[in-house]
Amino acid sequence: MDTGTRAPTGGVAWARRARWTRASLVAAVRGLGLSVVALAGSLTLFLTTVVSMALMFLGVGVFTTPWLVDLTRRHANQRRILARDWAGLTILAPYRPLPPMPPAGVTGYVERCVLLMKDPATWRDLLWLLVDSVAGFVTALLPAALIGYAIEGWVMFLGVWHAVRGGYWYGFVHVQDFGDAVQCAALGTGLLLLGLTVNPYLLKGHFLLTRGMLAPSRGAQLARRVEHLYETRHDAVDSSAAELRRIERDLHDGAQARLVAMGMSLGTIEALIEHDPARAKKLLAQARESSAEALTELRDLVRGIHPPVLAERGLGDATEALALRMQLPVEVDVDLPGRFEEPVESAAYFAVSEVLTNAAKHSGADRIWLDARYDWQAGGMLQIAVTDDGRGGASPDNGTGMRGIERRLAQFDGILAVSSPPGGPTMVTMEIPCELTSRS
Repeated sequence: MDTGTRAPTGGVAWARRARWTRASLVAAVRGLGLSVVALAGSLTLFLTTVVSMALMFLGVGVFTTPWLVDLTRRHANQRRILARDWAGLTILAPYRPLPPMPPAGVTGYVERCVLLMKDPATWRDLLWLLVDSVAGFVTALLPAALIGYAIEGWVMFLGVWHAVRGGYWYGFVHVQDFGDAVQCAALGTGLLLLGLTVNPYLLKGHFLLTRGMLAPSRGAQLARRVEHLYETRHDAVDSSAAELRRIERDLHDGAQARLVAMGMSLGTIEALIEHDPARAKKLLAQARESSAEALTELRDLVRGIHPPVLAERGLGDATEALALRMQLPVEVDVDLPGRFEEPVESAAYFAVSEVLTNAAKHSGADRIWLDARYDWQAGGMLQIAVTDDGRGGASPDNGTGMRGIERRLAQFDGILAVSSPPGGPTMVTMEIPCELTSRS
């Protein structure tokens, strides 16, 4: 008896059909909303932006164009979000960084306009607005149109054919009598079944068209990637140099000073040991204390470079140990299946340490939650979230700590996201693409 692949039972098959039907109807509603946005929003933005660019030669467009381009980018980014949430498609936003809007003065506006005109993404967005207002409108409207046109066939069958017979065509059916009304119902049923089958694909087709227009070319992606690597490697070199200077300073001001003092004490002891043994014994005790303090400072310095628990037990146990040393209670939920490369573990550890320290010092929180996961489905992604119930209002722009974490994670293509509305709670999310290693 073959017990391998089995056909789904009736209940399972019915549940699948119900989920697909629901997805098709949702796609129709979403497509109808998108069609309105595409026709009204994209077309309006296209016309006003083109007129504003034309008025740049008269000086008026210099002030309106940056604002309209920014609005266009917000509109495009919103479509990127919908493509990700509704169709599972990722559309990169290849916009070049721009200076902030100047508070006043013509020079700043002219400079910003020049930079916008030089950015290929500006012209790509402008072309997308035109295509979206025509082809995007049609592809978004199709799912709703199929369902609506199918319903119209049944409306004809239910009696409306009396009012329109002889002068109305429903598809290829010339409505004249009851037999034609039956054909309308049959055609409507077919269109309804077709819509319930293909609507999710039609909506995804709309977003595929959007991705084809908005996504950067491969050459632009490679250039952006090279630029990002250059910036992150430059930051890595700066961070390494700063770390070396910190270690040198700590050694000079701490352990080295104590060792020098201990050497001088030993020299004094050598001179006094025969003439004043009591004083020599006292100085010897002080030298012993200095050696112990120097050893403690060296251990702390080594722990700051690479904590022993991180090297021996891995990131999970190291973050748990870090949470135990915090002044605030920290609830830890760590689910890591193994070890990572040493640089990745070190970057994640010190990033978590910085976030926990900031939360304890500045958030006014009573409790902190630390979650760490490894997501296989995301292609191998270390995900860490630190949440506190403090006052909120945190931002990467508020201090150097968050920017330092961003630079640290950027060396591994990692990202930092901060959600901190006024009144809290604050959630700091860190993601680092990485692979598990075989080291124990």
